[in-house]
Amino acid sequence: MKQIALGLKENWQQFALLILVNMLVGGMVGLERTVVPLVGTQEFNIQSDLVIFSFIIAFGVVKAFTNLISGVLADKYTRKKVLIAGWIVGLPVPFLLAFAPTWNWILLANILLGMSQGLAWSMTVNMKIDLVGKKSRGLAMGLNEAAGYGAVGLTALLTGYLAANYGLRPQPFYVGIVYTIAGLLLSIFVIKDTRAYTSLEATQSNSDLTEDKPSLWWVFKQTSYKDKNLFSISQAGLINNLNDGMSWGVFPLFFLSLNVSLEGIGWIKAIYPIVWGAGQIITGPLADRIGRKPLIVWGMFVQVLGHLIIGSQWLEPLTAGLIGSILLGLGTAMVYPALLAGVSDVANPLWRASSLGVYRFWRDMGYAIGALMAGIVANALSLTWAIHLAGLITFISGIIVWINMSETKKLTTKEKH
Repeated sequence: MKQIALGLKENWQQFALLILVNMLVGGMVGLERTVVPLVGTQEFNIQSDLVIFSFIIAFGVVKAFTNLISGVLADKYTRKKVLIAGWIVGLPVPFLLAFAPTWNWILLANILLGMSQGLAWSMTVNMKIDLVGKKSRGLAMGLNEAAGYGAVGLTALLTGYLAANYGLRPQPFYVGIVYTIAGLLLSIFVIKDTRAYTSLEATQSNSDLTEDKPSLWWVFKQTSYKDKNLFSISQAGLINNLNDGMSWGVFPLFFLSLNVSLEGIGWIKAIYPIVWGAGQIITGPLADRIGRKPLIVWGMFVQVLGHLIIGSQWLEPLTAGLIGSILLGLGTAMVYPALLAGVSDVANPLWRASSLGVYRFWRDMGYAIGALMAGIVANALSLTWAIHLAGLITFISGIIVWINMSETKKLTTKEKH
């Protein structure tokens, strides 16, 4: 059996293949960013913002609960098997989005997409962390999320272009058929399981491999509220994706109401995740260098500025949308790898996959909470007030991290259990 070693340089080939797979995973979310809210209003004539945003709520809730159990499934069945299962569940999604005869079929597509993302994206995160060990976690998460969210943005831009030239359906969703087939084939034939690397790290960190792993409920409590650092990280992750869930539903309708073209909306929707993705190539290793907390705190505040520029309407709509989305993307790029690396700092390797699952449960529940909040506020007040409220909540979340969280980077040398 080939000797294994931890590190990015030592495992660059598998790491690069996982980057490619995660680009395909992210692209599946990008399919919906520009087009699906407009399908609801223009094809199905849905008047209620809350009903239109229901597809994001369905996606967020299902993805959150799938994240929660993904670590347990990975420990039981291996990371590779769970990754493959994620792609199999996602196979029908682009067909449903392209040809759904009613809105309920769109909701079904998003239930399947949430399950697929919860399994597949969770595994690409865990497998990269397994490969690199504790020294380069920030860099690993920066590259992982850069690939995933860069693909979200590029696909959102591509689907906006296709929709402007060929119509809202079915052509923009054909891209997803290519993504699912390619992702499944790569996961089956070229990706290798990484469980052995977890055992190696546990041995090197002097963790007791014979002791019983804590229950999921124990890890859930520890990650959600008992450990102050993990609580701070979890609530920041939730609010971060609350912003994304709000913008996913609100921005296409908001900018359409301001007479921005479909291609312009595509650029606004694309620039947020592209900056979010590309920025993490820098912020990931920066989190290893300066620590997790500064990036989380200031990243939340930069997102607040993005909300303010978009919601205030001081600038011409397209300009405000592009500048605000750049700031939202930059703030998210600062936060995202630092949050994932922070969880990995604190959690013992023996229960790290489960702790990451709990963190990602709360983080992706933000999609549903953000869409629900935006739908209620937009119906009661306006789309503009939904944007302002998200900005206020983000500011409060940043203050919580500032006051409550300690720097976790130094904890990587300590045993936590």
